[in-house]
Parts: sequence; C-alpha cells; structure tokens
Amino acid sequence: MKILFVTSECAPFSKSGGLADVAFSLPPALQKAGCEVQVITPYYKCVKDRFADEIEFVRATEITLGSAKLYCGLLKGNLSGVPVWFLDNEDLFKRDRLYGYDDDKFRFAWFSKAVIDLMQEIDFVPDILHCNDWETALCHMYLKDDMARRSDYRNVRSVFTIHNIAYQGQFGADDLTTTFALDPGWYNGGLGYEYQGRHDINLMKGAMLMADAVSTVSPTYARELHTRRLGKGLEGVCDIIEGKMYGILNGIDPDHYDPGKDPRIPANFTVRARSGKAKCKKYIQEAFGLRPEPYWPLFAVVARLVDQKGIDLIRRLMPRLMKRGIQLIVFGQGEQRYVDYFNECNEKYAGQFGFSDQYTEDMAAKIFAGADFYLMPSQFEPCGLSQMMAMRYGTVPIVHETGGLKDTVRPYSDFDGIGDGFSFNDYNPKDLLLAIEAGLQVYFAEHEVFELIRERCIKKDFSWNKSAHAYLKMYADICGNGSDPNVTFQDAYDAMEVIYTDLAETRNKYLEQLPDDYLTVCQIRIEGPGEGTFYVKFTKDGMEMAPYSYDGADVTIATTFDNLYNIAIGTANPNRLFIKGQLKIDGNLSKGAEMLYLIGQKKL
Repeated sequence: MKILFVTSECAPFSKSGGLADVAFSLPPALQKAGCEVQVITPYYKCVKDRFADEIEFVRATEITLGSAKLYCGLLKGNLSGVPVWFLDNEDLFKRDRLYGYDDDKFRFAWFSKAVIDLMQEIDFVPDILHCNDWETALCHMYLKDDMARRSDYRNVRSVFTIHNIAYQGQFGADDLTTTFALDPGWYNGGLGYEYQGRHDINLMKGAMLMADAVSTVSPTYARELHTRRLGKGLEGVCDIIEGKMYGILNGIDPDHYDPGKDPRIPANFTVRARSGKAKCKKYIQEAFGLRPEPYWPLFAVVARLVDQKGIDLIRRLMPRLMKRGIQLIVFGQGEQRYVDYFNECNEKYAGQFGFSDQYTEDMAAKIFAGADFYLMPSQFEPCGLSQMMAMRYGTVPIVHETGGLKDTVRPYSDFDGIGDGFSFNDYNPKDLLLAIEAGLQVYFAEHEVFELIRERCIKKDFSWNKSAHAYLKMYADICGNGSDPNVTFQDAYDAMEVIYTDLAETRNKYLEQLPDDYLTVCQIRIEGPGEGTFYVKFTKDGMEMAPYSYDGADVTIATTFDNLYNIAIGTANPNRLFIKGQLKIDGNLSKGAEMLYLIGQKKL
C-alpha cells in the first residue's frame, strides 16, 4: 500500500507542536509494517538553516493557484528510511515562524495545491493521501476537483486527521474563490459555515466531509468531539461522519526517549538500575536554582503556557502547593500573563520554584528524566505526548481525565494496587489538589509502592506498532472490503511477524512456566488478499515463525489477513469472528485457543 503523508511540520526538520512528533514517528512505523510511505512538507527557513546539507535539490517547477503562478522548488530528504519531499517558495516559507502570519490561508492553500499537482511529478500517486489538520485540509477539495478530470487520481483514497479541533481554518466566504481558487459551488458542497451570524467557510469541516476516513489522535477524544463543549462548533459534523471516524492513539519512538541511552540527559538509567534518575534530579534542581533536596518530591510542567494546558489551575493552587513543601519547575513558552506570573514566583519562592521560557528539546528531556511527578491538568487534550515521554523516564503523571490523557494514564488505586499515575475527573483546583495529595501520600508513606508505579511507567509500551496497524486497518477499510486488495502474502506475513514479535514479553513469560518438552504448532491460512499459509511454533525456548505449511500441526486457523492482524492488536473479538464463521479452527481447539492467548489475546 502506497501512502503519501502530508504535514505542515515534521520533526526534526520543523516543529511547533505534537503534529511534528507524529510525522516523525508514524511514517517509519507504517513503513516497518510493510507500506510504501513518503512524506511531503514545506521547506521552511528553519529547515534550510539546519538541514540544507542533508537535503538534495531535485528540480524547479511552477504551481498555479487561481491567477497566481508561483515558483516551486522540489527537494528531497530522508527520515529513518522514509523519503521526505520539501516544497520550496521563499516568499511563502522563508520566515522565522511556521505559522501566525496574515497570509497563512494563501501559504497553505498553495502548499495543498502543490501536493496534488506534484503527485505525478514525484512519481508517487498513492493509494492513501493522509492529510493532517486545517493547513492541509484543502488537499481533499483539490483532489476531488482533479479526480473529475484525471483518471490516474480516481483510485486515490483520502484520510484527514484532526490533531486539535480548536484550530479549524475558518475564513471569510470571499476567500473561497479569491484565495483558494475553488468553484463557488463548494460553499454549499461542504465548506459553508455559519458562525456568529456570519457566513464563513471552514476548511476543517470541508475536509471532514470530503475525506474517505477521518481520524483523531485518541479513542476518548473521538468520543468527546460529539459534545458541544469539545466539538468547538463541529460536533454536528462529527455526528454526520461518525461511520467513517476513527480514534487512534498516538505513540512515541521508544528508542528516541530511552533513559538507558539518551545522550541528552545527565545520567542514564534503566528500570532495573535507577540510580541515574537521582543524578538527573540533582542536575535540574541546580539548573533551575532549587535547593538540592534529594527527598523533596519534584514536580514538573513542560507545556505551552495557555489555558488549554490547565495553567490557570496551577496558578490558583501555587500558594497551597508551596506550603505543601514540594518543589516545582515550570518550563515552556506562551501567554505573557503567565510568563510574568511565573517570573514573579521565581523570586517569591526562590529555592522551591523554578521557571524558564527558553524552551529547548534537550532541556525538556532533562526535566522529564529528573522530576518525580509530571503535572498535566489540561482542560482538554486530544492525545498528549508529554505524559508518555515523562512516563518513559519514570516520572509519574498527574493528569485530568480527558482525551488521550484518560487513554494513557491508569489511575493508581490502593484497593487493588493497579495503576501507573494519578488523575482527577472534574476540572477545578480542588480536584487537582486532591490528585496531587494522593500522589504525595504514596510518595512519602508508601515509597516502595511509588517505586513500583515508577517502574510501570518506564515499562509501559507507547510505541507506534499497535497504532500503525490500527491505521493500516483504517486504510484497508477505505481501499476495499477489509484487507488491501493488492496485499501480497509476503506483505501479510511480514506484518504479522512484526505484531507477534512485539508481543514477545507477554508470550515468553507464559512459556517460561511450561514443561521443557512443550511444543505447540499452529498453522495459519490467510484467505482472500494476501492468500498463503505460515506456521507459528512455540517451545520452551520461545517462538519460531516461517512462511510455509507444517505437516502435523496441532491446529489450523483460517481467516482473512484483515481479521488476523486485528485479532492480534486487539481491535477484533475472536469469539465473534468464530461464531460468525469468519474464523475457522481445525484440529485441537484448545491449542488453537492457547495460541491466541500466547500472542496477547484471551482464550476463545
């Protein structure tokens, strides 16, 4: 399957927020899962300044948008083996910031038009055009227009991912023809949007209606978008498109955020040898002018200083937090009123509170590694990556139960001992304070339990592997009935090998308990696209896979590739498939069920 990933920012080349991190991690994960992936993004000034030596100029061309005919430089780079195309126009992108200019609507309309016009020129007409946020929303409209004229584009399917519905690309109705060069019929064809008595156009609304599938960055956020509070005026559109809407949790690159080998942090540590974390704590205490107290709980906030991130709750609780005897670091840029307030706190609570708005990725990593608790009381949070990064470094999160925060942090309960963080439900200072006090109680009174929670945080799997396969399922849904009709057996086998290998830890713990002569062989027959047979052999020493049939297998399981990998990643219920006849089991039924357990599923 060929996927063209369209994004207005892509780390490490350009970044203003979480979208850049997604563009950094998801395309390589999709490629690892067997897709052919390319990325396309603007060639900003920051990209040229930092990466010009790593990017090759390919050729120059022109892009026409309405009456404007503008130069377009086509350049090519690389991201973990994934080709990255950069579109260059100095008048539009040679600027100090990525966004925030009066002509943003034209800049990204031109970029979106260039993406569609250049698919043939870069020799990559994809099966899936995957666009992100309002800056690329117009790709869907320009694609639909071209599909009416170009037969080579008629099989392209499109996906639109909403990273934050608060930023919708809302402009005056006149821009439809004057700026975006679209036919007036598009106003009633999806872009029209009545807002506060005005008749505007809304690019995100248009993309949601025109795309073949719409995804959001966490399952909880996908549900929240149907509410008036979080739908931001588009909750009705979300209701209309519910049948093609997917909530897929973002991930992070576990190798990039690995406390055992991260060169950015003062001392490395692992889940088994954690002495380096104390050294990281001492380092950031000194860096932010805090007293070097090894036993004081150190809280951290690494966030944009805006209301969405719950900064108002922290501000209202500040005097009470300081009386609790904790240390707190706030690190981030944002609204001047918050910057001024935290600078005042720097003086008022010297030695106990530290603040800086000189944000760098390296210092953020040091803070994640050194803090004991990570505060993230966001009003709403589509997914959130910071809590995942903090947990990867053994920093225990305290979060508001919303969006991806609810999906990634399981609150600790002393009743059953389960959980890897602390949370609160109602958005108010009192409930945040109760969550903080619950964390402090465990930190001081049950330190062994706190260290167990810290260990769970480090070990929690936030990799892109499961999410990548959920994206593959979505892609397959819109390309045909279930599996990609063009998938080969080798593609299917490679994808299943990745999934089964990722579940090795759960499987091997089970195998360790079995007799030395243990042997189970399960033969799997893929039906339909990707047709073929492979076997999985389990012994005391682990698992073996091979793309062949196996004479004398204990059990044979037959189903489609689509069903097979959805069983493995947990998005399909094997019970229902078995009852409906979509999952066939021949041979020793108990061993077939056992195999499902061994790859991470419950028994039939």
